Amino acid sequence: MTAMDEPIVVGIDIGTTKVCTLVARVEGEHSMRILGVGIEPSQGIRKGAVVDLAAATQSVARSIEKAERSSGLEITSALVSLAGSHVSSVNSRGVVGISGRVIDQDDVARALEAAQAVAIPHNREIIHVIQRGFDIDGQDGIRMPIGMHGFRLEVEAHIITAAAATVENLRQCVSASGVEVSQFVLNPLASGEVVLSETERQMGAVVCDIGGGTTDLAIYIDGDVWHTSVTAVGGNHITADIAAGLRLPVSQAEEIKKQHGFAVEGEVGSEETFTVRTFSDDKPVQVSRKELAHIIEARVEEIFLLALQEIKRSGYDGLLPAGMVLTGGTSLLPGIKSLATQVLGFPVRIAKPENLVGLTDQLASPAFSTSVGLLYWAMLMSEAGSHFSGRDSRVKGATMDLNTLKSWLKRLLP
Repeated sequence: MTAMDEPIVVGIDIGTTKVCTLVARVEGEHSMRILGVGIEPSQGIRKGAVVDLAAATQSVARSIEKAERSSGLEITSALVSLAGSHVSSVNSRGVVGISGRVIDQDDVARALEAAQAVAIPHNREIIHVIQRGFDIDGQDGIRMPIGMHGFRLEVEAHIITAAAATVENLRQCVSASGVEVSQFVLNPLASGEVVLSETERQMGAVVCDIGGGTTDLAIYIDGDVWHTSVTAVGGNHITADIAAGLRLPVSQAEEIKKQHGFAVEGEVGSEETFTVRTFSDDKPVQVSRKELAHIIEARVEEIFLLALQEIKRSGYDGLLPAGMVLTGGTSLLPGIKSLATQVLGFPVRIAKPENLVGLTDQLASPAFSTSVGLLYWAMLMSEAGSHFSGRDSRVKGATMDLNTLKSWLKRLLP
């Protein structure tokens, strides 16, 4: 989509709790104006996967319709977020011969294609292929090989795959509204575009996006993604624990979590109380806020222990001096930062989209990091001038400048 020769980018964040469609116009390098916003409660999505196709399709359609109305533009294609425990990743190496000439973009694309030649089951689909570094004739640690001489080019790539059926169900939800999915983007990679500073990317940091149904991790080292994972535990589990522990309807438990929740029991005064109406009582009863914090702390601690377990399993736990950047709707829970620091043992900060222009009233919140990140990812694609056609797409456009190409190759899509 283009308007007045300025690219229009669209992102659809399909989450467990909300569907958020954003439309923006690219206004110069690395800046955009939000033109349309469509936020709709999510139905038929559980832990990042479609469990009721009709309900999910309706939620997506309503969100797209709202964004079209507020922007005054018709949406024909969009980037779509992806999460869920069905997502997995593997590191792979690809090697190609150069025969002593200067390395060009086609050689890099061939090397990345060779890296994809790993045994992937037929029921899985490649979502991202991200380069981690290059070797030329045995010399490793090369960031960008284009323009260099060599005989043998080797790339180490991080390949992210997802269950093909789950991906197809999401595609069907979006397609029913007449919108083509130009690319799926893993949640923490989209969030990372918004919340990470360049220093954090280089030094080593982990993005932790805690949504309603999933906790998504992406480890960045030397400016590139080295590891990704999705765990099927999120804010909805905290709500379910509150509902069970206090014997409340889930909707009421969610409101209480937002109004009175705290992640560290020891920091809540024993005299603090609030009023609820439980299933068993006709009249409202007083509940200790400390009791609520006790329920919340147990689940939040589990979320961070699972995250720490995944970070240690990756083997990169000693390479993260910048610590964790926490985002997602659940990161709004008071006290969560101090509990995360206590469990993980390294620096933690909470991040949200910043420096937004246009219809941004609701978007300056950690809950919309993935939604805004999709727009930045789409803008990067637009700047690179690349074209996509599912799994077989490649970086094209031999006239793009080297800086743009470098930026693009850091986050290469298949």
